[in-house]
Amino acid sequence: MAYVPGVALLAALVVGCSAGADGNANGTDSKAGSPTVTPAPPGKYLTLPAPCRAVPRSTLKDLLPGAAELPGDQQDKVFRGSAAVTYDTDRKVGCSWKSDAPSATRSLSIDFERVVSYDPAVSDDDRADTVYAKKEKAAGLSSSATPGPPDEKDKKGEESEDGEESGKAKDPADADATGSADPSPSESSGGSTDGTPGSSSPEEALPSRVLDNLGDAAFLQDLPKKADSTAQHHTVSVVFRTSNVVVTVRYAEQPALITQVPDGRELQEKAQALARKLAETLSE
Repeated sequence: MAYVPGVALLAALVVGCSAGADGNANGTDSKAGSPTVTPAPPGKYLTLPAPCRAVPRSTLKDLLPGAAELPGDQQDKVFRGSAAVTYDTDRKVGCSWKSDAPSATRSLSIDFERVVSYDPAVSDDDRADTVYAKKEKAAGLSSSATPGPPDEKDKKGEESEDGEESGKAKDPADADATGSADPSPSESSGGSTDGTPGSSSPEEALPSRVLDNLGDAAFLQDLPKKADSTAQHHTVSVVFRTSNVVVTVRYAEQPALITQVPDGRELQEKAQALARKLAETLSE
């Protein structure tokens, strides 16, 4: 009768030694240096949409006035767009469109970038947020700051070149408040430098700013500037992030005549509307 317990004790010792050599009771490797960090979750998006088909033709007709009046073959070419060169369509894609009308040239481009983190401790979303934050900082903006009225330095007026680069338009009322003379025609209405007055009065665009209710984070950069001595050129960019994808929309206008000034507010509204449509499409 004493033999049976001895066998049981021997078997228990063998099992205990085996468990101690290969792992703990749960089967987890307990050797020194074993990884203990749980890999960060992957991003929501594994692929990207076809960029030249991402914008409906009805939207392109609105963004590219004059294209719908072109002959069939030329119209199809404009609406087809031109795909950006890419070496990995699952990581970065883009498309651009351009329409030449008698009054102005309009151009549109969109870019999708799917961000992947190769650090197991950093999620794709966090890495994408870093990529987005760099773009926001390059635009001179910060999502941590709430947009507000211009400070006193802006009210007193800065160098015109600085104002163009920051995308912030000066308040026309500043000249009256300081008692200075009215701005020159070329400054107030986009006329030529020889004093020729502008023939249009477009609505003044809002300054560059962080946007709400667009993806996980978004900003708008307004860049009005003169392209050359014969015409104005105005570009609006909207950049937003949704999960691990960063999207950039650029919309620009260059009037045919120097006496015409692009409507910056219209450009901003249409660029934002397209960005929201793209965000909704990605979320589907």
